[in-house]
Amino acid sequence: MGRFGWKLHGDGRNPAVGEVVKPDERLTWGRTVGLGAQHVVAMFGATFVAPVLMGLDPNLAVLVSGVATVFFLLATGGRIPSYLGSSLSFVGVAAVIRAQGGDSATLTGALLVVGAVLTACGAVVRAAGARVIHAVLPPVVTGAVVMLIGFNLAPVAAGTYWPQDQWTALLTMTFTGLALVVLRGFWSRIAIFLGLLFGYAVSWLFDRIFGRIHSADGSGAVTDHWRLDLSGVGRADWIGFPTLHGPSFSASAILVALPVVVALIAENAGHVKAVGEMTGDPLDDRLGQAVMADGAATMMSTAVGGPATTTYAENIGVMAATRVYSTAAYWCAAGFAILFGLCPKFGAVVAAIPGGVLGGITVVLYGMIGLLGAQIWIHNRVDLTNPLHLVPVAAGVIVGIGGVTLKFTETFELGGIALGTLIVVLGYHGLRLAAPAHMKHPQAATLDAGAAEYDDGAGH
Repeated sequence: MGRFGWKLHGDGRNPAVGEVVKPDERLTWGRTVGLGAQHVVAMFGATFVAPVLMGLDPNLAVLVSGVATVFFLLATGGRIPSYLGSSLSFVGVAAVIRAQGGDSATLTGALLVVGAVLTACGAVVRAAGARVIHAVLPPVVTGAVVMLIGFNLAPVAAGTYWPQDQWTALLTMTFTGLALVVLRGFWSRIAIFLGLLFGYAVSWLFDRIFGRIHSADGSGAVTDHWRLDLSGVGRADWIGFPTLHGPSFSASAILVALPVVVALIAENAGHVKAVGEMTGDPLDDRLGQAVMADGAATMMSTAVGGPATTTYAENIGVMAATRVYSTAAYWCAAGFAILFGLCPKFGAVVAAIPGGVLGGITVVLYGMIGLLGAQIWIHNRVDLTNPLHLVPVAAGVIVGIGGVTLKFTETFELGGIALGTLIVVLGYHGLRLAAPAHMKHPQAATLDAGAAEYDDGAGH
C-alpha cells in the first residue's frame, strides 16, 4: 500500500458477513467519509472534555488532534488505524500544576517534555524489543501508576465542579452511568458525550424553572449566576483560527507530569495489540514506532498550546462494531476535526459547559481512569498477597491519592502523582533485589493479556 492509496474492498459497498476491511483497503468514498464522521463523533467527547478540564482551548485541541492523527498515520506507514485525541491522563497533572501557580504555558511545557521522553522510550522499544517494557514496567507497577493518576483527581471533582450545582451533577452522573450500562454498541462508546448533552439540557431547564443559582462559579467565587451562560456563543465568529501559545518550562511542573509516561506506554501497547488481534495482522513489530509517533505528536501539539495526545480506545470500539479498519476513514476523520477546530463558535459552546455538568461527568470519568489500574492487575493475575507487590503499591497509591509531599528545599518538593510513581517504581525494583526467590515468580503478561507473545526481536 502506498501511504495515500487504498485497494477497494470487494464492490466497496457491503462486505460479506465476517469479512474485515483491512487498513490498506477502503469502501466507496461516500461510505468512507461517513465512517470518518462516525470516528469524529466517537472521539469528540473526550477530545474536547480533556482540554476543558485542563484549562486549554478546546478548538485548538480538536484541530491539533486532526493534525496529530495525520502525522501518526504517516509515521506508522498506514499500518495502524488510530485516532490521536486529547489525553485524559494529564487532567490531574494540570490541576496540580495550576494549584502550584503554573499557567497554560507551564502546563504545555511540562507535557512537551513528556512527549519527548515518550518518543525516546519508543526508540528504545524499537531498538531493544517490546520485552523491555515488561522488564521496567511489569503489570503490578503499571496498574498502580494508572490507578493513582485517576484517583488523584478525586478532589478536583469533589471540590471544584460538584459544588457548583450538586443536583445537576447528581442527575448527570446518574444519566451517564445508565448510558454506559444500558446502551449498546456505538452509543455506549459515546456515553460521556451523551451525558454532557443531557447535563446541558438539565441546566437549561433548571434555569427556566428555578432561575439563577447561588453557588461557586468557575472562578470559585460564590455568586448568583445562570447555570448555562451562552452569551459567549453569540459573540463568537463562525470561522477563525484558535489562539496559539508557546510553552514555558518549570522543573517542578515537569516532575509532576513525567509519571504519566507509564500510562501512555500502557495505552499504546494495549491499542497496538488490540488492533493487531482484530485485523489478524500482528503489529508487535510496530509498537516502538507507534509510541515514538504518539510522543512526537504530543510534542507538536503542546508546542503550539494544545494538550498531549494519545491513541483512542473509543475509536477501537467503532472499528470493532463496523469491522472496518481502513486508514482512509481516519484521514477523513482528521479532515473533519481540522474543520471543526477552525470554528470559534463551536469552542464557545464547549466553554459554556456548566460546572455542575462537569461535576457529574468527572465523578464517573475519574473513577473509571483509576479503575483501569485495577483492570490491569486482574487481566495479568497480579498477586497482591505477595508482599513484594503489596508494599510498594500500597505506599505509592496512598501517597499519590492523598497528595503526600516530600520537601527538599524551599523551592523544590515532590508530591502526589510524581512521588507516588517514584515510590511504586523504585520501591518495587529495590525490594525485588532483596526479596527471596519465592516472591519473584514470573508475571503473567506485560501490560495487556496478550503481550507475552512479544519476542526479543520485536521492533527491529
